[in-house]
Amino acid sequence: MHRAHIYIEGIVQGVFFRANAQKAAQSLNLTGWVRNTNGGGVETIAEGAKENLEKFISWCRKGPPSARVENVKAEWEKETGEFKDFMIRY
Repeated sequence: MHRAHIYIEGIVQGVFFRANAQKAAQSLNLTGWVRNTNGGGVETIAEGAKENLEKFISWCRKGPPSARVENVKAEWEKETGEFKDFMIRY
């Protein structure tokens, strides 16, 4: 297992980014969470197989059709195994 902490900037709030990220993560068997940030971006932590995390990061670079992603920063961290599923945080 691996863990990625991902920050997404651009027009990513109000475009169903979190809901679509949750679906993408679940389809890749990832666990973790996604939330909006106060600065207008989206932050997510995901854990799972490295190949699936790389696919998720690629998805984050595009996002849903109405999003306009300008920047994605992904940091690899030590996995914790603390998550049971992938949820939206508010």
